[in-house]
Amino acid sequence: MSDQTADRANAGDDGGKSALFKMSATGLAILIFAVVGGILVYQFTEAEREREMQRWQVRLGIIADSRFADIDNWMDSQVDELRGLAENESLQLYMTILYDVEGGADSEASAELEYLGNLLTVVADRTGFTAAVSGPAVSANVNRVGSAGIAIVDEEGNIVVASPGTPPVQGQIRNFIENTPKGEAAVSDMFIGPGGKPSMAFLAPVFALQSDESASSQIATVIGIKPVTDELFPLLEQPGNVDQTAEAMLVRQAGATVEYLSPLMNGSEPLKLKLSTDTPDLAAAWAIRTPGGFAVKKDYAGAEVLALSRGFTQVPWTLVYKVDTSEALAESEDRLNQMVIAFSGIIVLVLIGGVALWYYGTSQRAQQAADRFERLASRFEAQRNFMHVVTDSQPNSIAIYDEGGHFRWFNDMAVKQARIERADLLNKHVTAIFGPIHGKRIAGWVQECVETKENQSHTHEMDLGEGERVFRSDLIHLPPSEDMPNGALVVTQDITESVREREKREQVMQQLVNTLVSVVDQRDPFSANHSVRVGVVARAIASEMAQDPLFIETAGTAGSLMNLGKITVPTHVLTKEGKLTDEEFKMIRDSVMVSANLVRNVDFEGPVADTLAQMQENYDGSGTPDGLSGEDIIVTSRIVSVANAFVGMVSARAWRDGMPFEAAVDQLLQDGNKKFDRRVVVALANHLDNHGGREAWADFGTRPSA
Repeated sequence: MSDQTADRANAGDDGGKSALFKMSATGLAILIFAVVGGILVYQFTEAEREREMQRWQVRLGIIADSRFADIDNWMDSQVDELRGLAENESLQLYMTILYDVEGGADSEASAELEYLGNLLTVVADRTGFTAAVSGPAVSANVNRVGSAGIAIVDEEGNIVVASPGTPPVQGQIRNFIENTPKGEAAVSDMFIGPGGKPSMAFLAPVFALQSDESASSQIATVIGIKPVTDELFPLLEQPGNVDQTAEAMLVRQAGATVEYLSPLMNGSEPLKLKLSTDTPDLAAAWAIRTPGGFAVKKDYAGAEVLALSRGFTQVPWTLVYKVDTSEALAESEDRLNQMVIAFSGIIVLVLIGGVALWYYGTSQRAQQAADRFERLASRFEAQRNFMHVVTDSQPNSIAIYDEGGHFRWFNDMAVKQARIERADLLNKHVTAIFGPIHGKRIAGWVQECVETKENQSHTHEMDLGEGERVFRSDLIHLPPSEDMPNGALVVTQDITESVREREKREQVMQQLVNTLVSVVDQRDPFSANHSVRVGVVARAIASEMAQDPLFIETAGTAGSLMNLGKITVPTHVLTKEGKLTDEEFKMIRDSVMVSANLVRNVDFEGPVADTLAQMQENYDGSGTPDGLSGEDIIVTSRIVSVANAFVGMVSARAWRDGMPFEAAVDQLLQDGNKKFDRRVVVALANHLDNHGGREAWADFGTRPSA
């Protein structure tokens, strides 16, 4: 009995040990799974944070590069304006006449100085080198110091001639001129100008006429000074940016401090805030040391920010673009926290499931899950087939791209345009289908649509094997879903025939205009070519003012048709050489309104009839027929009015010579903001002086043969 009892005891001990071993092994496996799962979750979250930081680096870099380019281009444009002025042959000629080799001025050259003064005034008005002067507004002989203007300075630093309001050449302005190497254009650092506002100076060398443009050939300097508050600082704002704490700043090092040049979100004014470069983790100090870098730092208010920097070459500035981490990473941190919670829950569930599997098995559950997934797959397949039935019947290409530019879904027309098998198109990058030029362009549109979450429409040309054709692509942002990543739906329509039909219509319309103009010229030989010239000048002025292409064409067409109404004026009145009676004068004056009425029902692209109807309105409201004034007068009408007056003054007639261009422009400027819009007159003067107007229209003054 004792032996049997001992055997039972040993068997019980062995069973207990086996159960304990199994429980220990299970516990150890669960523990290992939990540790490995925790490590994987940690690595995943860190990798996600790194990807989020890279995404923000790209996003901030795009905006910073955009702001950097706008500011750099703005500085280049200021220098280019002055360089264009310095390279003006008339200016070089006058300066060569005014100054000999030793730099002595000719005291009898008042006419040249007056011309140069007018030229500087016109350019200053057009380029923004103007500002109100400061000082007491009293009727006394008190010098009032201006804060902006353009001046020509001789080799001794003395102003030869300047536009109104130009500040004196002294202090920082004089140092800027003296420290700029001869023969080079330059941009000054920012300083507090005479008007108390942040200002900058720009200069370009003036060389002797027909010189080799070396430093030794420089005879003078064109310098422009202006406050930059209204032009430079707005360039720091990114259009469409929705980040509340995002901010672009301009900074520079001033000794042991960092000086903030631009206005700040906390209300600090430009050039007012300075912080020590030793301030711990100061984003601005880091940016100056590391142009082109990206890091997590602290801004001027001590808030933790994502900061990115860009360094300028023309000026000792650094562009800093930053956004608070509390805003930038809030969404991703919430998402990661949710993912950690979810993953942790999954780990717990898996652990519980592992214990359950060890005890009970999950064959039935596995079968149920398989059935469920099969049903989901069947439903997804049915939905996909339905989408293909709907879209494959469409004549337009329909495709879904992910934000990286890869095909994720497409209809039959998209497959035909890709010219490859349907199975090979999935996940292909757009550049592999349409080539690097068209492909990168489409991928860029998709990325922009995804980033801005705004629908877009683009008209473009593309060769799909049948020659160049015109397409319109409409992009619709698609947020990420369970079955599809973040991307865009792109619907592409072939509009080649519509575009060609419109071009044909425009050609027919131009032929009609030319025919009507020739009819008027035959009836009124005294003003032959007048309306054609008005159309040419009006189109040039509109282009100079950077008007919309539709308004440029409208101005040219209206100018060409302004005399169409003269077909209702008797021929003997048009050809009369003596003084016209009041009734005859009224008939000719009212012919412009007749022109407007004659073309009222013609389907022009732009407001041609309204342009003609408002031609006799004056900028100050004293004109007819409706007494419109200022901006209420359509801009094309203001342009054609100046062009008509200019052509009338400078064109020679059989009984008189034409007026010189300078005299005509002076007369128009005298009527600026009275009869004419001064900005239009300034644009005309700039086209004459700087864009070939004098040479192109030189034949206007040729007297017609009898």
